[in-house]
Amino acid sequence: MTVRRPPPPVVSRDTLAPVLRDVQAVVFDTDGVITDSARVHAAAWKTSFDAFLRAHPPEDPGLRRPFDARDDYLRYVDGKSRLDGAASFLAARAVGASEETVRAVAAEKERLFTGRLREHGVDAYPGTVRLVRALRRAGIPVAAASASRHAGELLAGAGVADLFDVLVDGGEAARLGLAGKPRPDLFLEAARRLDVSADRAAVVEDALVGVEAGRNGAFALVVGVDRTAGPDTAERLLRHGADIVVRDLEELLAGGAPP
Repeated sequence: MTVRRPPPPVVSRDTLAPVLRDVQAVVFDTDGVITDSARVHAAAWKTSFDAFLRAHPPEDPGLRRPFDARDDYLRYVDGKSRLDGAASFLAARAVGASEETVRAVAAEKERLFTGRLREHGVDAYPGTVRLVRALRRAGIPVAAASASRHAGELLAGAGVADLFDVLVDGGEAARLGLAGKPRPDLFLEAARRLDVSADRAAVVEDALVGVEAGRNGAFALVVGVDRTAGPDTAERLLRHGADIVVRDLEELLAGGAPP
């Protein structure tokens, strides 16, 4: 989806941290970057995977442990499509799941997620909203991109849909045949719709496969967002392709403390 609107009045970029002052566009992942929805995804995956593992325990007792909503989520499903995420985790547990099984586990996760979304909704991170507004005031166009088909619903529910010039979601990715992360197709399509080349744009991601996708797309800057602040999560984001890592995007404002 592309929204045509008059460009915002351009003001000084001094409100932005130096690392952002030369970029011509910024592409934001949705879950865990713009909206606090990664935790809802993780909880739905945990319920779905744990039920499957109880019903179909792996032969190796060491692989029967429950799904870890932080480590397993980041390693196997974060940033991926539902089918890719389900297949990745089940393969890691040596389940040998058929395509039909993968689809069933992913469908159960979808049912759980949509139910929780309708019941509780999600919020946008205040630091992200402040950064996006600062970028727009500085005349820098912004896009939202997500492998999730719920991205538009999430942004609208959080009251921030109108802050983004472009949205490329899972539905658009399927329609266009875009490859999933760590391929950069989703981000490249968002940059294309903003009419900015990747080497002049930044990507903001919290998923390991997401920062890989930014690196694979040769974006000028890849920002990793470390919401979990685990003992090695920042290092893992850097190792997978982030140029810098922040805990909150407010750090990318001039008054913040970017790396």
